[in-house]
Amino acid sequence: MSLSFSSASVALSECSIPIHRCCHAHRITGGSSSFGSVTGSDRLVLNVRNGNLCRKFRGLKLWILERLNFQIQPAKLHKRSTNGSQDRIHHFKNNLETGSSPSITHTHVIPHDKVSSISMDVSGGPSLCIAVIGATGELARGKIFPALFALYYSGFLPQNVGIFGYSRKDMTDEDLRFCIASTLTCRVDHQENCGDKMDAFLNRTYYINGGYDNKHGMSMLNARMEQIEGGSKANRIFYLSVPQEALLDVASCLASSAQTQSGWNRIIIEKPFGFDVLSSYRLTQSLLSKYEEKQIYRIDHLLGRNLIENLTVLRFANLVFEPLWSRTYIHNIQIILSEELGVQPGRYFSGYGIIRDIVHSHVLQTIALLAMEPPISLDGEDIRNEKVKVLRSIRKLEPRDVILGQYKASSKDKVDVCVNGLTPTYFAAAMYIDNARWDGVPFLVKTGFGLIKHQMEIRIQFRHVPGNVYDESIGHNIDRAANELILRDVPDEAILVKVNNKIPGLGLQLDSSELNLLYKDKYNMEVPDSYEHLLLDVIDGDNHLFMRSDELAAAWNIISPILNEMDKDNMSLELYELGGRGPVGAYYLWAKHGVRWVED
Repeated sequence: MSLSFSSASVALSECSIPIHRCCHAHRITGGSSSFGSVTGSDRLVLNVRNGNLCRKFRGLKLWILERLNFQIQPAKLHKRSTNGSQDRIHHFKNNLETGSSPSITHTHVIPHDKVSSISMDVSGGPSLCIAVIGATGELARGKIFPALFALYYSGFLPQNVGIFGYSRKDMTDEDLRFCIASTLTCRVDHQENCGDKMDAFLNRTYYINGGYDNKHGMSMLNARMEQIEGGSKANRIFYLSVPQEALLDVASCLASSAQTQSGWNRIIIEKPFGFDVLSSYRLTQSLLSKYEEKQIYRIDHLLGRNLIENLTVLRFANLVFEPLWSRTYIHNIQIILSEELGVQPGRYFSGYGIIRDIVHSHVLQTIALLAMEPPISLDGEDIRNEKVKVLRSIRKLEPRDVILGQYKASSKDKVDVCVNGLTPTYFAAAMYIDNARWDGVPFLVKTGFGLIKHQMEIRIQFRHVPGNVYDESIGHNIDRAANELILRDVPDEAILVKVNNKIPGLGLQLDSSELNLLYKDKYNMEVPDSYEHLLLDVIDGDNHLFMRSDELAAAWNIISPILNEMDKDNMSLELYELGGRGPVGAYYLWAKHGVRWVED
């Protein structure tokens, strides 16, 4: 928070010398750009053990005036040092030069004489400003602002964070706060100080009317951010929640007019990342002309699910799985993502379809995380290096291995009936990875809207036991006896392992059972929303769940043959009943590749 020093005062805490022996104390008050008042432990304190320090501090105060013509921003106050007074003075001076926190806990007051007004930020850590471009849109109000508040409420945002909303509407700070207040909720599993934290978050929220001139609007955004930052070290995140047609203009104006020069800048871009190979390439080149690759975060909220984050943990933190993770033991892998009747496609879905919306990013990224080789570290770039190798090894899709469908809807159904005749709402495909680990293993994908239920899971089916002596006891359907690892996100997050066991009693009869870890029974906690997870990754600089430019290009190469055939009207859409199980052709596709269809 920004503090005004009038005759430079500091707070008192267990001072070993009465204050009147040195000078008169003045109370610290919050400046006009502060984020809140200063009370208790938030006050700047200095340890004093003898009166000689008063004279030395008068000299130090002159040095402060020479050096601090700007605001500094120290980190949290450390525990009391055990060094002598001279060491404390030297340490305090060094910390002022670096902008870090003085390790001091007791009190002394700087004298009146020759002291002018000083502005200082003692809130802790470098400041962070997060701007939501397109702040009045549905995504911003329904997902982004609630996720930011959840992070603030849980202590994952710095206390001196500034939240900025930017759009073309004529609004004030209070209008924006009123607009988003009803969307903010506190954690179910802990409700401490919910109202206070909500008020504090809203008080840190500001609005900028950018109008229709983004260059001028971004300059105003920059000026408002600088006002809040007060000259301290600053980091900035820009969430571009804007239509695709406005993305390049916004990104360009932002790059030239709103980036900070005293910290890092990161931009978040929503899918779709282009319409085809050429448009995606142009978009990428335009962004890379303004930003470095490490600044760009292409977000897909489905990749923020706990299921996705768990993939690498299960693979690389459990010895039982990694030796089995290859064509030697795995027969097939199925990735299932279905949305039920009430879930509507996104605003751009009618023009893009499920291939560009879901398959291009979420499905292919899931396959990459499942199939990649062990990275040399958990650094985001190391993981992305392994993912792109998988994407480049995936065989280009052919029409004979793809089933496209579209739900049949009428005006009486409470769904979008504006989906045009060429827009698929269902996709099923068999994909193959041409490398040594996965040669010949089908990765079967089915995803669609308007189906019987919401389902998100990954099924890893293992091969049959060679020369199984229990074949006669298993029964007719030997496929049901195959071992299976099921990673389920919806309806109930769980990890299931399917094994064969003997049914208790006389005789020998085998049964297939599931060993299960049901998250809601094991962990009594609220699962954060995927936007919370991904926004925190952006703040931390963890980019392993965000597509890099080379991953983006590799993904387009996989799906482009199907998109080209659709453009030529060489692919037909199979209609399916709204609220049903999807096109019948998908059942035959599974059978063609030797895989048993798992009933929903």
